[in-house]
Amino acid sequence: MKQKLTWWQIAKQGLTYLFMLGLSTFPSEAVAETFRLREATIAEINQAFEKNALTSEQLVQLYLNRIEAYDDQGPKINGLISINNNALKEARELDQERQQKGPRSPLHGIPIILKDNYDTTDLPTTGGSVLLEGSLPPDDAFTVKKLREAGAIILGKANMSEFAESYGRLGYSSLGGLTRNPYKLTRDPSGSSGGSGAVIAANFAVLATGSDTSGSIRGPAAVAGLVGIKPTQGLVSRDGIIPLTLSFDSAGPMARTVTDAAIALGVMAGVDPNDYRTLESVGKTYKDYTQFLNKKALKGARIGVAIDFRGGNPEVDAATDAAVAKLRELGATVESVDFSPKLENLWPFMEEVTEAEFEPQIDSYLKNLQLPFPDTLREMYSMSLSNPLVNSEQALNPGRVGGFGESLKHPELADTEYLYILHFEFPRVRQEILSIMNAQNLDAIIWPTMTCPAGPLYNVEDPTYQCASNDPYIPGYLANVSGFPGISVAMGFTEQGLPLGLTFFGKPYSEPTLLGFAYAYEQATQFRRPPTTTPALPGENFDY
Repeated sequence: MKQKLTWWQIAKQGLTYLFMLGLSTFPSEAVAETFRLREATIAEINQAFEKNALTSEQLVQLYLNRIEAYDDQGPKINGLISINNNALKEARELDQERQQKGPRSPLHGIPIILKDNYDTTDLPTTGGSVLLEGSLPPDDAFTVKKLREAGAIILGKANMSEFAESYGRLGYSSLGGLTRNPYKLTRDPSGSSGGSGAVIAANFAVLATGSDTSGSIRGPAAVAGLVGIKPTQGLVSRDGIIPLTLSFDSAGPMARTVTDAAIALGVMAGVDPNDYRTLESVGKTYKDYTQFLNKKALKGARIGVAIDFRGGNPEVDAATDAAVAKLRELGATVESVDFSPKLENLWPFMEEVTEAEFEPQIDSYLKNLQLPFPDTLREMYSMSLSNPLVNSEQALNPGRVGGFGESLKHPELADTEYLYILHFEFPRVRQEILSIMNAQNLDAIIWPTMTCPAGPLYNVEDPTYQCASNDPYIPGYLANVSGFPGISVAMGFTEQGLPLGLTFFGKPYSEPTLLGFAYAYEQATQFRRPPTTTPALPGENFDY
């Protein structure tokens, strides 16, 4: 027989319940934090380090577990071309240093991935090519030295389009094979930093480096739902990075959040006597770009939206329209910008300059390597056409070999057309952009990073792919020809779950402003989400 409660007992129980419910809505130091490796940020990892809930050695092992499960097996992302076998040892040493002296920087003990055109003395640097398989450069790239000095651990090298040119085979290299887009395994990871984008999207490390000659940081970031920074040319050194076209080449970070990308940029930026362009950045760089991240940065901003890059794909156009509406909601004034006809497709100019510069610049790089590696482009071209290699499973992309041949036929840097483009056309492009921005008093210009979503792998037929653009990368060329900065941030997803990117573009050394805008947009939209092909593994999530 149940005991009958008095009205006071009933009221007392109700008050107790309400009191406990109220307590549960407030944070308490007794409530445990939950660490989740997938999508973990630099700040979240450092918090776990500080609470002694995680060590760098454990973190490296967790990422190695993911690489083993998902890069060569399972979905077979194939985003990495090599692994640092000393990573666990380096992590242990950095853990000891943290205990004895404290952290060097927010990157202390943080695993990162380098695109395989960044020189490293302890890992081969191949440019994705079987022609340089096993090549150990004489020293680290300038940016690699800075990352190591900050305490970052080089976990491995990312696959890339061979010598940073895709020629119709995005994500393919003769040494690394074909990288897949983790959001849809039959789609490409863009190029040529596609491996870097794929591995960070799949959560194989915290951040990666890329290089951008014609959109190769921003494009891979867009199709992987990442943040990619193509900085002002001169902000980050290119010394020790295999060149494609130094007139356009830029180095920068790729990460899952604007904050993490800003942290990496602060480490990578700086003057390097071995890269003359960086001498222009004296007094214009910052060690900490996170100071410019402000959720209200767009309030009162004047943003131009380029109308030239519409019509490639209806979902991209719709997402761009939604982005414009969000910027206005966040307090920005947005007005249309028309680049044409003054700034029409710049690719013909870029192609001419690339053909002129590649041979002398790659020859200069190759001469620093030890035998038995080729020391000229002509030697690489001859090796590429040899029967044993052509008939092997590691044959070079035929288009890339054709590119070698076109560069060899070019009269190089003395060519009058090349000199005209360099000294007249490119300054005109820069001046036209500045004139447009000044006339409309714009703080930045936006456009879809790519006019279409990620395309099918070169060996896959996909009738669902819609793209009316002859070249989805056209918007990005403005940043490479001008040398001005562009930052791509997640802009949403297609119905098939493919990420899209929005670019914030601005005047030289306007990274602080662009980062602020990108951060405000990112925080208001929160589009970033991980791919379903690489779920959490046992042991990745824990309370502390």
